[in-house]
Amino acid sequence: MIYCVEDEKNIRELLVYTLEATGFSAKGLEDGSGLFKALEKEEPELILLDIMLPGDDGYAVLQKLKSDPRTKNIPVILVTARESEFDKVRGLDGGADDYITKPFGMMEFVARVKAVLRRCGKSGEERELTCGELRISVGRHEVFLEEQKLELTRKEFELLQYFVENKGMVMSRNQILGYVWGYDFDGETRTVDVHVRSLRQKLGDAGDMLETVRGVGYRLRE
Repeated sequence: MIYCVEDEKNIRELLVYTLEATGFSAKGLEDGSGLFKALEKEEPELILLDIMLPGDDGYAVLQKLKSDPRTKNIPVILVTARESEFDKVRGLDGGADDYITKPFGMMEFVARVKAVLRRCGKSGEERELTCGELRISVGRHEVFLEEQKLELTRKEFELLQYFVENKGMVMSRNQILGYVWGYDFDGETRTVDVHVRSLRQKLGDAGDMLETVRGVGYRLRE
């Protein structure tokens, strides 16, 4: 099930129709209040969230979703007419998994939905990654440093997973943005630096493994 939170009826119905025509189950909701009522009964695979909503706007709704342990791991795509770089960075830094700007083509829209679902899916449930004293359980979304469990956001987890899978290799900011967030933002890479800084802090002394490669990007060393 995909929830589509959009106050404009015509757009909401078009998105729901498009999703259902391509094999998804979808439900349209008018605002954040309706979303949280629906979440009490069912957890969706994905939430499509407009920013300009009556009552709490999309940013406030996103913050509530990501601060609640019951909903923080549900992927969210912001679907909005706001196209400024500031809004995109704010949305992705707030925990959104993608940001789609209106107007958009339906084929691109469906492709982006499928890409987020692939990245956030449950494949590889038993897979485990290691780097020094760091251990990552991919399917369970758990990270341990020695025997201590670390509390990471979804994006921090995906970022760390990407570094460990490519340890020793220098990854450019655009490569990181493309993998973890699904696309680049015309060269805007501030959100990568923000998440790397946060990840280093949570790793403590082990954060030194994340090296900045001047003028290029980052590298994880053992």
